[in-house]
Amino acid sequence: MKTNILTSESFSRGRKNYYLDYKQARNRSNYISLTLSEAQLGSGFVRQSIPVFEEDFEVFIGSLCSLLAAVAHFGKKYESVQDMWASRQSSFGEMGSGIKGMEERERPREKMLERGSAMMTDTELLAMLIGSGTPNESAIDLAHRILQSVEWRLGGLAALDFPGLCRFAGMGIAKSSSIMAAMELGRRLGSL
Repeated sequence: MKTNILTSESFSRGRKNYYLDYKQARNRSNYISLTLSEAQLGSGFVRQSIPVFEEDFEVFIGSLCSLLAAVAHFGKKYESVQDMWASRQSSFGEMGSGIKGMEERERPREKMLERGSAMMTDTELLAMLIGSGTPNESAIDLAHRILQSVEWRLGGLAALDFPGLCRFAGMGIAKSSSIMAAMELGRRLGSL
C-alpha cells in the first residue's frame, strides 16, 4: 500500500533515528507511523514501525498528552500547567535563545558580512538558507541536525526531496524549497 507523508517529525540519538510520520494511505485513510531506524555495527539498518490508525487517534493522542503532562510535572512542585509554562519561559529567557542569544559577530549574517562566505561552515550557510528556527531550536541547530542526518555530505543534502526535508521539525515547504533551489543552482554551476 503506497503512502503519502503529510507531515513528519524526527530526532536522533547515536545510532538510533526516530520518525513520527502522519501519513495518508492510497485508500485516503490517515494514520500515524512511529518508526525506529537503528544503524547496525556492520552495515545497514533495522527498522521497526508501529501504525496508529485514524479511528484510534483520539485515544492515542489523549493518552500521549496525559503521559507528557505527567512527565513534565514529574518531580516538580507545579500547581498548574500555567506555573510550569511560566517557569519554562523565565528560564528560557534568561539563557538567551537561538541566534539572537549568540555574540553578535558570531551570528551567521554578521559573520558573512565581516569575514566573507568562504569562512563560514556548511552548517552556518545552511542555517542562512533556512532563515529561522522554531521556538525550541535555532536555525543553526536545525541545520546541524539536517547535515548530521546526511553524514555531513553536501551530496546527501542535495539528494533530499520535499518529504526528506519536511520530516525535520521546523522545515516546511518554503524552507525546503529554498534549500532545494540552492542545491539546484550548485548543480547547474557545476555543469558549466
